[in-house]
Amino acid sequence: MRVEGTGIEGIIMDIKPLDHLMDEIAFVRAGQWDYERVTYDYKIGSAEKNITYYIRIQGYAVEGEVDRGDAVIKLTTPLLGKHYYPHGVEYGEGEDFPESVVDRTKSLLAKAKKELDNFAK
Repeated sequence: MRVEGTGIEGIIMDIKPLDHLMDEIAFVRAGQWDYERVTYDYKIGSAEKNITYYIRIQGYAVEGEVDRGDAVIKLTTPLLGKHYYPHGVEYGEGEDFPESVVDRTKSLLAKAKKELDNFAK
């Protein structure tokens, strides 16, 4: 599910402070990148059996390369997904998300936006 209206989409930042900031607010990049794209995930546990939710913030390089550490990243619209063990994460609009998860997602993205605003170009 696309989480519209967060203000995160369109933010532009250098990769190094972006990585640091996202790590500070528990959005993990790990190995989810290539030369021109990055993905940060925030894991939300669930009492539902074999279900985990993920908030995903993606971005792409408008300058430089991610692997060299000189990329300037433009962020896109965040996503909320549901992981079905063992099949993977679904971000489709047909997914049904509990209101508590949607509310938490919006709250976490508002916090991320506030932090990002302090460092954005």
